[in-house]
Amino acid sequence: MLFNSFEFLLFLPTVFLLYWFVFRERRVQNMFIVVCSYIFYGWWDWKFLFLIAFTSLCSYISGILIERHDGRRQLQQCISASNIIINLIILGVFKYYNFFVDNIAVITRSFGHELDWPTLNIVLPVGISFYTFQALSYTIDVYRGNIRATHDPIEFFAYISFFPQLVAGPIERATNLLPQFQSRRSFDYGKAVDGCRQMLWGFFKKMVVADNCAIVVNKYWDSYDMYPGAQLLVVAVLFSFQIYCDFSGYSDIAIGSARLLGFNLKRNFHYPYFSRDISEFWRRWHISLMTWFRDYIYFPLGGSRCSRAKVIRNTVIVFLVSGLWHGSDWTFVVWGLYHALLIALFMTLGLRHKYEHVAAYGKKLPSLKELSQIMLTFLLVVVGWIIFRSENITQAAGFLSQMLSPTLFHFIGLHDTPVLFYCLAVIIIEWIQRDKEHALDVGAVKSRFTRYAIYTAVVYAIYVYAPKEMSEFIYFQF
Repeated sequence: MLFNSFEFLLFLPTVFLLYWFVFRERRVQNMFIVVCSYIFYGWWDWKFLFLIAFTSLCSYISGILIERHDGRRQLQQCISASNIIINLIILGVFKYYNFFVDNIAVITRSFGHELDWPTLNIVLPVGISFYTFQALSYTIDVYRGNIRATHDPIEFFAYISFFPQLVAGPIERATNLLPQFQSRRSFDYGKAVDGCRQMLWGFFKKMVVADNCAIVVNKYWDSYDMYPGAQLLVVAVLFSFQIYCDFSGYSDIAIGSARLLGFNLKRNFHYPYFSRDISEFWRRWHISLMTWFRDYIYFPLGGSRCSRAKVIRNTVIVFLVSGLWHGSDWTFVVWGLYHALLIALFMTLGLRHKYEHVAAYGKKLPSLKELSQIMLTFLLVVVGWIIFRSENITQAAGFLSQMLSPTLFHFIGLHDTPVLFYCLAVIIIEWIQRDKEHALDVGAVKSRFTRYAIYTAVVYAIYVYAPKEMSEFIYFQF
């Protein structure tokens, strides 16, 4: 079920009313969430439900077994490792089997041997990478002693399948979300209203900005060799806005939906396009995934508390895994490596900083230094998105080569100016609101007329400027 669908427009209010006014006891509410989440997820294909149920069951049992054998560290380690391996095998078969078979076949063919391994004609389950990582983090945290294992299967199944963030995150930790299923929730009017505001901003970013950008990007991308470099640069920038507004829009809707039901999900985006270096960008983009890699891969490898060479090694490993997490194609691997090398370069040159606040904190405009840092970082990110968006390495290289040719400086006539104004509107509004939790956080505005005028303007923009054809969220494929 798509957030931007008529079905969801009926689904969410129905869930909200039944959740607060009919199923008022905590355990019953949890059971209701499980049922609603499975309906939501099964809307794509009911057969996917068996997979998420199996993943949930394995992780639930592993947590209990780890707790039961407290003090027997080796046995706990085996239980934890077994669950991790089971989950990774499931993810690997559905997402990476054909990729590895095809590449092994190419390697063996180069040595004169023909490999006749069969490939699998299977559909990638929606959101499998998200809920698998959520299940893995639970087992690891129980093993580490960061959280006690839950003995209530309803609580745990609700934690894994919670519909607002099930398909495309944020990837929640059991330490944050599971205790919320274990405690009684009470309706908070202020939280619910703010959740609606955040959802509204998410719908605007997805339906007005991302979907309109997608139309232009799809129009030019595959025939890139027919256009001058300047035109391709505009297309690449539009894709950068498309993927940001698409993914962060989903996160806004997810977080807002959860708040309607009394839950607090972790922030997943923190105005990443205002970053002043690549490291800051990755602290502000897809925060739930990057902190997952930090806590479960980067820190165990030694993190930053080792030699510079090992820090660079750890960074490369994290971004290679991040690239593979996004998809089974060499473009994602190269994209991950590209960002790892950028971070290593910034680190070597002493240009990597850990900023405490967003750019121009306490000021209206950035300094010239900050502006140049933001623009450079954004351009580097745009280059990365070209690799990410391309169908293969050949297309990525061809697009970059054509974009960076002398035609980059040719004057072009823009025929898609409305979408540029939509992008500009997002940048201006988010810049003004960059010290807020989300861009439509206007609860502090005293004038009720002003607040409702803002809401009306956003709703009007969605109604008038959203394309007629709805598109899926980009990160559903991961």
